[in-house]
Amino acid sequence: MENSADLKRTPLHALHRELGAKMVPFAGYEMPVQYPAGILAEHQHTRKAAGLFDVSHMGQMRLSGGDTVAALERLVPGDIAGLAPMRQRYTQFTDDDAGILDDLMVANGGDHLALVVNAACKEQDAEHLRTYLPPEVKLERFEDRGLLALQGPAAAAVLAKLAPEVAAMKFMSVANATLAGIPCTLTRSGYTGEDGYEISVPGDAAEKLARRLLEDPAVKPIGLGARDSLRLEAGLCLYGHDIDRSTTPVEADLVWSIGKRRREQGRFPGAAKIVDQIANGPTRKRVGILPDGRAPIREGTELQDASGRQIGKITSGGFGPSFGGPIAMGYVEMAQAAPGTALSAILRGTPQPVKVAPLPFVKTNYHRG
Repeated sequence: MENSADLKRTPLHALHRELGAKMVPFAGYEMPVQYPAGILAEHQHTRKAAGLFDVSHMGQMRLSGGDTVAALERLVPGDIAGLAPMRQRYTQFTDDDAGILDDLMVANGGDHLALVVNAACKEQDAEHLRTYLPPEVKLERFEDRGLLALQGPAAAAVLAKLAPEVAAMKFMSVANATLAGIPCTLTRSGYTGEDGYEISVPGDAAEKLARRLLEDPAVKPIGLGARDSLRLEAGLCLYGHDIDRSTTPVEADLVWSIGKRRREQGRFPGAAKIVDQIANGPTRKRVGILPDGRAPIREGTELQDASGRQIGKITSGGFGPSFGGPIAMGYVEMAQAAPGTALSAILRGTPQPVKVAPLPFVKTNYHRG
């Protein structure tokens, strides 16, 4: 357990305390895991109205100068050259063996590329970029900025009261807007499966904006606990659990994030292995896992086939409040990856019936326009 004295704090730390949040160590930060209403209520509120998440612990970076697109494409399999101005795309940093160093969002700001990387990986990501970017490409880090995620079906209506133009934004688009007198950069994105926005805001104004948003009766503060159950229902990967250096984008069922041109040209770390796996199939794949009973199946649980042979393991698992029962994700051998395949999860030494299920568990509601 990390010592609380060694933990960093986001610009909203005092507000979390004021709102009665239960604070926990997470990725080197003291973060709210839940508020007094509890994880279940927070999850359901996000699904039906709007939840406000503090994700200021994430790493916000910018690349500018030189050929930033070519420089970044040497490090990721995503099609950055095909990313239109004021649009955002999901990709991964890969290593020479096609392992995933981190997953990230890349936005084309016109004269620069804006990156959002995972909190636990942001130091190593910055070092990775400094090591491999050409000298003419400048890396800036924005440790002094906050990042808020407003998620849920009411998010657009709430934010449009402050900046009417944001309602017209489409999923994965980027805009600059003034919210409550504060200049912000927004993307219509998030990690809950719901419509919503991520808002990059100057750190010294983050609390003011959060308070303004929370004045709306549709908005409630949401902690990391519900963020995790929401993304699990949406079938979204959590770095360090569902993806890491031991998994490739193809095994993780992220082939959709690798554009056709990149598959044909390669020229990114691990390209040969990734192209081979796309053409010939990987030996294993990330899938949804649905327990037959009511007991949640947690990360690390062994999965066996009908003969009792281990063919995979759970990487994320818990209760899906909107789904109405336990859900999980994990890796299984390709021969066992078809939806409906019957398997056993070994809980405390006892086989429990499960089956492979399609992802997501709950329909996503992204605003594609």
